[in-house]
Amino acid sequence: MRPQPYTLQFAPKLSLNADGKHVRDGLSTVLRTGDNLWLSCDERTSIERLRLTGPHEFGQHVSYQLAELLDLPADDGSEIDIEGLAEADHYLWVIGSHSLKRKKPNHEHEDVAKQIAKLAKVESDPNRYLLARIPLVLNEKTGDYELHKTAPHPTKANELLQAAQLHGSTETNELTDLLAEDPHLKPFMKLPGKDNGFDIEGLAATTDGRLFVGLRGPVLRGWAVVLELLPELDKHGRLRLSKIGGEQKYYKKHFLDLGGMGLRELRQSGHDLYLLAGPTMDLDGTIAVYCWPDALKQETDSLIGPDKIRRLFDVPHGHGPTAGKDRAEGMGMADDNHILIVFDSPSDARKPAAHQVRADAFRLPD
Repeated sequence: MRPQPYTLQFAPKLSLNADGKHVRDGLSTVLRTGDNLWLSCDERTSIERLRLTGPHEFGQHVSYQLAELLDLPADDGSEIDIEGLAEADHYLWVIGSHSLKRKKPNHEHEDVAKQIAKLAKVESDPNRYLLARIPLVLNEKTGDYELHKTAPHPTKANELLQAAQLHGSTETNELTDLLAEDPHLKPFMKLPGKDNGFDIEGLAATTDGRLFVGLRGPVLRGWAVVLELLPELDKHGRLRLSKIGGEQKYYKKHFLDLGGMGLRELRQSGHDLYLLAGPTMDLDGTIAVYCWPDALKQETDSLIGPDKIRRLFDVPHGHGPTAGKDRAEGMGMADDNHILIVFDSPSDARKPAAHQVRADAFRLPD
């Protein structure tokens, strides 16, 4: 299947983080609303907005600093590791990876003992424990969607849209507190994401308030995990998890047979979910797009075998001279018939000019 390339153009003054990494080199999620494309980089505390500027081009880069819209657990120097964006009912939903990270050694360093010691060090970033919603409102004059801390509801008089986030601290939040006692996930909550530990990498939102959260890890005996949540606003203006599914539980668990792969992204289409799946570990391997029919209609925890999921197509990844490059990380709907994929660590071939990167749109099978 030959993809249609899309060119994403970023503004030079908005594109580098404090360490000099370009936003195009770490794209982790993508979402389209109208003529706007929303993207995030996993090493920033901002969300990027582009606008359609041609048949297959997006530009006019605007950057929103989340510290100005939310109360981040730490300052904006601590990365959020944004791994999911979703839109529903005039809100943009944002989720961090919620994962721990292991120090990365340098095999070329002369102090071998010091580098080996790094492998024993596991750290957390407070901002990674973020699950939030931000008012997303169309500016009728410009045609662009905009993010606000508060905004009048566009169709409901006397109702105010307001930013809010899940109750938590610098080390945990309500979701991770619950999962720390979960019989399936508890053993993985203290493991780094790249070690098959707990690692969020996908988000979809529904108009009835539910969220579907895809886990890159853990994968349990080949079964990937999707969590279904129902966050609601409390009297203090914070999000709290409500009971869901009529079973007096605060989340549902859905186990999917994706051939040993974990989730990289989720996207809703009607009652179905499109799934971007790939390796849990930090390696090159098969990346594929699936369709999970009637995903939004699961009344209880579910075990979804391969006969209930459609594998649509595989997404090429780096290999040989481009090993470690072109790893599909984000998936959005380019239109009703095409899925748009953005890539982490894009190869030079994906960067045709300064501050540009190429995304790929794949046509959905009939």
